[in-house]
Amino acid sequence: MIDVLYFAWVRERIGLPREKVETNAETVVDLVEELKAREERYAAAFADISALRVAVDQELTDFSAPLKGAREIAFFPPMTGG
Repeated sequence: MIDVLYFAWVRERIGLPREKVETNAETVVDLVEELKAREERYAAAFADISALRVAVDQELTDFSAPLKGAREIAFFPPMTGG
C-alpha cells in the first residue's frame, strides 16, 4: 500500500488531496498508467506527465524511478520562482 499525494491542479482534477493505493507497479510511470485506467479524472490529471513532477518518499525523482519499498508518492506541477 502506497500513500499517493496530489498537489495544486493535480488535486483539483482528481478531487482528492491523498489516497492509499494498492499497486503492483514497479515504477512511477507504471503507477501513473494504473491510475489513468481507473477513471477519466485520473486520465485528465495525468494526460501530460511532462507537465508534472514527482517525489518518491519526499525525494524529487523522475517517472522511471522504482517503487520498491516506497511508502509515499507525490505528484505536483513544477515549482516556479517569483
